[in-house]
Amino acid sequence: MRVLGVDPGLTRCGVGVVEGVAGRPLTMRGVGVVRTPADAELGHRLVAIEQGIEQWLDEHRPECVAVERVFSQHNVRTVMGTAQASAVAMLCASRRGIPVALHTPSEVKAAVTGSGRADKAQVGAMVTRLLRLAAPPKPADAADALALAICHIWRAPAKNRLQQAVQQQAALHASKGRTP
Repeated sequence: MRVLGVDPGLTRCGVGVVEGVAGRPLTMRGVGVVRTPADAELGHRLVAIEQGIEQWLDEHRPECVAVERVFSQHNVRTVMGTAQASAVAMLCASRRGIPVALHTPSEVKAAVTGSGRADKAQVGAMVTRLLRLAAPPKPADAADALALAICHIWRAPAKNRLQQAVQQQAALHASKGRTP
């Protein structure tokens, strides 16, 4: 499975592509950041993010896009920009028919480090180790994007099995004329 991880942000939108399957060594296919100037008009920044993500989709052809789920922070202005960049990433993938998965920051940290409260340095160190890199990707947004892709590769099989079980249970109830 090839996954494009997106750590959304208006100034720095981290992107990283990881390929592999759960339980086997993973391979980094690319990592970077789509940058926009902080003083540019919002619409122009969103278009720049769209163009950057479209280039990553063209170049790497992922099977899935994993985006960090936006959560409420104290700074509403920051969360709005993050949500807008997140929506652009989801739109780019959906327009191409590529499935989108959302993962919370604590879910990603727990998947990669074993602790949902890990700091950026711990995430970067584990991404470096898991992908057998010479040094942690910089800036942290790039490492976070790789962590999102890793998290999805590791968690997608379990989520798919759970979803199939729920669908089978619903079909069984429907065949007996009951609702679950």
